[in-house]
Amino acid sequence: MKWQEDMDDGSLKLLLFDIDGTLIRSAGAGRRSMERTFEQLYGIEDGFQGIEMMGRTDPAILMEALENHGLKCQDGKMEAFKKLYFQFLEGEIELPREGKRVCAGIPALLSELKKKPDLVLGLLTGNWRMSGFIKIRHFGLDVYFTLGAFGDDSANRDELVPIVLERFKKQYDVPIEKENIFVIGDTPLDILCAKPHGVRSIAVATGFHTPEDLAVEEPDFLFDNFEDTEKVLETFEVREIT
Repeated sequence: MKWQEDMDDGSLKLLLFDIDGTLIRSAGAGRRSMERTFEQLYGIEDGFQGIEMMGRTDPAILMEALENHGLKCQDGKMEAFKKLYFQFLEGEIELPREGKRVCAGIPALLSELKKKPDLVLGLLTGNWRMSGFIKIRHFGLDVYFTLGAFGDDSANRDELVPIVLERFKKQYDVPIEKENIFVIGDTPLDILCAKPHGVRSIAVATGFHTPEDLAVEEPDFLFDNFEDTEKVLETFEVREIT
């Protein structure tokens, strides 16, 4: 079988996609849901004012908000926050909002990638697992992804690559070369979380960062968007890290 041959000869590749700004644009559904949750639990409006969210993990964002308001991060409260946040997000993601969409080129790209037996599609996102899937399920993209690492796993995004690689090894029981692992995202933090682990980074300017912003962090590959499916597919044929 082609699948088995690809695993045996070490050519299997792992593609790790960020969610917000890379796969989809939720038009602020996540932020609004977090703000509503924070207000209901702590009685504070605009609890995340001034906090940078792009590229960061949900637990890190929440812990900064709590610290800003002189509140302690307690395990029980964290779980209560998550539960209520997921409820609000389920409703928010359904609302018609200007700018809510799948990012340019993503439907065609995922469809083509899924056809290739030597590619495994995963998620690497700061979202909690449940909120991440609430978002992509709304757009029908959840069916493409078989594994991932999430904000539940670590508040430090730099720790997510080893976590998802361990899950890959358990699920597929085959070795994978670092040059065959791609972290794909729309923020400088997506690029930076790949570097300590020697895996490739693909930056795409479909979020709030310009190509110039992303180029500063020297990703291995940089795209304005993923509309040119064939050009993106060519990226995964590269064998050596330069």
